[in-house]
Amino acid sequence: MKVIAFNGSPRKNGNTNRALEVVLEELAAEGFETELVQMGSEEVAPCQACGECGRKKDRRCKREEDKVNEWIERMAEADGIIIGSPVYFGSMSAQTKAFIDRVGYVSRANGDLFKRKVGASVAVNRRAGALAAFQEMNNFFLIGQMIVIGSSYWNVATALRRGDIENDDEGITTMRDLGRNMAWVLKRLTSP
Repeated sequence: MKVIAFNGSPRKNGNTNRALEVVLEELAAEGFETELVQMGSEEVAPCQACGECGRKKDRRCKREEDKVNEWIERMAEADGIIIGSPVYFGSMSAQTKAFIDRVGYVSRANGDLFKRKVGASVAVNRRAGALAAFQEMNNFFLIGQMIVIGSSYWNVATALRRGDIENDDEGITTMRDLGRNMAWVLKRLTSP
């Protein structure tokens, strides 16, 4: 089984990346294949709400200038999907929002591509806004008829400067618990 995580931070090795690594470490320890995609440093064009994906129903967005269509296929192949974002100005990053809008629109227009897959969101903030970002990302999973995984607290960590997440013991524990919870659910869903 495979879980793919998308880092919506433009910082390749920042705190959001580390939070996702912690979750994926737990999944790998349980025998899952994992992949971490550095989506936030890529150019992600926003959705144009053109409806072309619904007319063609080919599991693709008409926009071809970025990697969104490649990511949609990788998500369709995965058993679990994690989306992580830093909190910028009280909400998720613009890259994460553009990603969710496009991927979500294509998924819905094509019979809910990710229906009944397992999903989780992770938000990393300095002081506030993580719950708004967490809830917004969870809307992607819920609207897509996915199974949303929680942790020992909201899937949130607190950090400002690169590496600060390592000082958030509760946040690290929350990420570890999230990885273990996701592994548990995925194993239960696939057992006879």
